[in-house]
Amino acid sequence: MIIVKEYRGHIRNWEALCRELGIDASLTREAREEAILVKAYETWGYDMADHMYGMFAFALWDDEAQKLFCLRDQFGTKPFYYYQTADGKLLYGTTIRKIMEQPGFVKELNEEMLQIYLSLTYVAGEDTFFKGVKKLLPGRYLIWQDGKITVKRYWKPEFHPDDSKTLEEWADEIHTTIRKIMPEVKTEDEVAESFLSGGVDSSYVLAMSDAQTVDSCGYEEERFDESILAEKTAELLGRKMSRRIVTPEEYFDIVPFVMYNMEQPLGDASAIVFTLGCKAAAEHTKLCYSGEGADEFFGGYNMYRNAERYGENLKNFYVGNTNIMKEDEKKKILKHYDENVLPIHLVKDLYEEMEGLDPLSKMSNIDIQIWLEGDIYLNVDKMSTAVGLEIRMPLTDRRIFDIASRLPSKYKVNEEQNKVAFRTAASKVLPDEIAFRKKLGFIVPIRIWMADDRYNQDVRAKFNSKMAEQFFNVDEINAIFDDYVGGNSDNWRKVWTIYTFLVWYEEYFVKR
Repeated sequence: MIIVKEYRGHIRNWEALCRELGIDASLTREAREEAILVKAYETWGYDMADHMYGMFAFALWDDEAQKLFCLRDQFGTKPFYYYQTADGKLLYGTTIRKIMEQPGFVKELNEEMLQIYLSLTYVAGEDTFFKGVKKLLPGRYLIWQDGKITVKRYWKPEFHPDDSKTLEEWADEIHTTIRKIMPEVKTEDEVAESFLSGGVDSSYVLAMSDAQTVDSCGYEEERFDESILAEKTAELLGRKMSRRIVTPEEYFDIVPFVMYNMEQPLGDASAIVFTLGCKAAAEHTKLCYSGEGADEFFGGYNMYRNAERYGENLKNFYVGNTNIMKEDEKKKILKHYDENVLPIHLVKDLYEEMEGLDPLSKMSNIDIQIWLEGDIYLNVDKMSTAVGLEIRMPLTDRRIFDIASRLPSKYKVNEEQNKVAFRTAASKVLPDEIAFRKKLGFIVPIRIWMADDRYNQDVRAKFNSKMAEQFFNVDEINAIFDDYVGGNSDNWRKVWTIYTFLVWYEEYFVKR
């Protein structure tokens, strides 16, 4: 007998799987998806994820074999953690807090992660800030039997550029595939809204969807406000707009809520705004589309245009989308610095398996395996769940990645543009002014808010606390903060990363 012990996610191709596996398609979603997991395991065993599209992490207990089988989807859109107790028991779940509540768990800080965090601003790799708690990484499954843990990798991103097609042919394939996927993302009786920024990804998803209402966040500071562009897109596509103006007061007020529900610190300033956006959307819907995945698959970041220039040197420094503190700076500010704990070690094995790939494919591969899992998908899952909203990401799909894996780099970036083929596909349903709009990113006015004494008092207090003294040379971190307040706005990310760690630490090791 196979028992579903843990499951979080959404299986897209459930109709086809129900037909193939002989499952009653009229079951409730929960019963249907649990039945799919059981039947898929009985039919395909450890290869079951090869037959499934969607977002999922789960644990199945095989009663006959006395074996636990846990699996996380190919991109890591849903989290999964595990911990072995001193007496050999395995604790596991899609949240760390569930593990912490179980007998045998010992809460200890893994301080080594702080050194990594200060560079990356997120928790990368399989280790976490809780000693002994590990992430099951994307594309892996775990078997626990007779007290022994075995982790195997069943999928990894691979790139095989195909030069036989024209740009227009690639755009056609992207567009046709998205059109095929969209009806799977929700059932006919579900009503979804769609998050919308000023960018092409969310605009394309909206244009291809049946969402009648869009949700966007904006600010009183117009130079940071993408919701103005979003409103024009919504109007053009004939959709209603729900716009949430974010104030600095509520931004700072919700930081502890975000760090607690994130379960690990995250120094991505957009995560706070995303949480407020999720809260606002949850007031009138339970389901939203979002456009994550396309940037990493199709060459969306401006720095990707420098890939050829970096060349073979990439393996010496590129660990993903963010790298905000260098080692000499961390040596100055940390009380406990270990020369052997370096971010680049996280990707050493990845570079070895990417020998022969072009530089852009290498950068993309690192971001898919490190940054997406550690920052983007973590944020989407944790914050939407915290406020009772479900988010589905149509562009994060193996069928979409399959196209990106074959797409030559020249159709991803050129000197003038990023995401060339993807934008060309989007232009089939969007005007060029939207499809080819320059990438803005999810901009937050934090760089000016945090320098304002009306809003930064908790930052100052945390930087001068006994808590901070445990980890940092307080004079050094305050020098960074003072330099930032004095006009060096480039330091805002460093200040924010230190602050978010301290807020998280207070939530998990001081208050509780």
